[in-house]
Amino acid sequence: MEDTHENEHTSVVKVVELIGSSPNSWEEATAHAVEAAAQTVRNIKGVDVKRCTAKVANNKIVEYRAVVKIAFIVERE
Repeated sequence: MEDTHENEHTSVVKVVELIGSSPNSWEEATAHAVEAAAQTVRNIKGVDVKRCTAKVANNKIVEYRAVVKIAFIVERE
């Protein structure tokens, strides 16, 4: 007998890497990356912060950067 429900419970997740930035914090840089992804991607399920860096000028941090991987479910028809 063929299982007709097999495809109802399987999903495919795609992961994209982005760099968010902020003048205030790494947390805000991460949030900016997720917000930017949400403009073109649906079904975001998670974010993995891979690395935090910063731009420095005159011995002060002037820009926080977060390299993130964003996971979302691929829609099927």
